[in-house]
Amino acid sequence: MVSRWQRALGHFEAIFIDHACFRLIYSNTYRISPNMFRASQPSPSHIAAAARAGVKTILNLRGSRDCASYILEAEACRAHGLTLVDFPVNSRDMPKKETLLKARELFRKMEYPALMHCKSGADRAGFMAALYMFVHEGQPLEAAVRQLSWKYGHFKQAKTGILDYFFELYAAYNERRPTPFWDWVEHVYDPVEAKAGFRSREWANVVVDRVLSRE
Repeated sequence: MVSRWQRALGHFEAIFIDHACFRLIYSNTYRISPNMFRASQPSPSHIAAAARAGVKTILNLRGSRDCASYILEAEACRAHGLTLVDFPVNSRDMPKKETLLKARELFRKMEYPALMHCKSGADRAGFMAALYMFVHEGQPLEAAVRQLSWKYGHFKQAKTGILDYFFELYAAYNERRPTPFWDWVEHVYDPVEAKAGFRSREWANVVVDRVLSRE
């Protein structure tokens, strides 16, 4: 149970340390399919609105954290009867095979409608939204990867572009040798080798890491 004083301090920390002040103005929330929303870190009021919209599950791509935003999020989910699923995803590294396979199971078992989020709603949310639309909703890959775009604040040229590169590698391999995605993940994809081929642009890294302070 969170006390009133702890809750007040939590809101202060969330607003001024976790940059919630910007998310109060723009939550980067989109409904990408009848069963899925994507967003930045939701405030308690955003979670309440999601519950009113019929959302059953909050998919937290930042993972469980000892910080105000997470404590307030968990409390709001309990208050509104939503299931909070902590599923950490890295925004600057090739996804691990285990993460991808766990995501497949998660998409199959999760109660819908759901809302997935990271901090800004741009990179990790974009990657998981693209993966969801491709492998679960059956959207063509070229359409699904549009979830990783400037529209949501994603910079392909920065280190976060490694998420785009993952899908590009599969698309290139599949064009040469048609292979089901999950077969490629399990038998061909090598995260270490894949990462070695990616290059980012320094100007974009400055924007994402220093100006926008992305996770």
